[in-house]
Amino acid sequence: MVSYTSDTKRFHEKCNASQFNPLRLQRLVTNMSAQEQLSFKALADPTRREILFLLAKQEMTIADVADNFQMTRAAVKKHLSILREGDLIRVRAAGRTKLNSLNPDGMKRVTDWIGYFDAFWDTRLNALKSEIEKELK
Repeated sequence: MVSYTSDTKRFHEKCNASQFNPLRLQRLVTNMSAQEQLSFKALADPTRREILFLLAKQEMTIADVADNFQMTRAAVKKHLSILREGDLIRVRAAGRTKLNSLNPDGMKRVTDWIGYFDAFWDTRLNALKSEIEKELK
């Protein structure tokens, strides 16, 4: 049986030698654009995440969105404003009505940013799998 210390050291060596680049992670975090920061701020609230799920299905007015929550239209309007600032929704005029919808481009920027961490976990888990397979042989 290999000691925890040597297993851990080998695991970290494998991970550091792979695609995962700690410097790239640092740049991702420190160079996050103001727009990305607004997007993550908007996503931080559970009510706004629920609103996004609703808008993913169809365009809705403020009143339509408000019908799904126990809050005033003014409160819903504030949530929608934050989502719009985060570029996660679009608003278009249809006569006197304003229709809100999900903005796929804004959501893509968020998923691209988070996507980096998929590669991180894939790399780490593949390295762990290799080490476990070595131990089992």
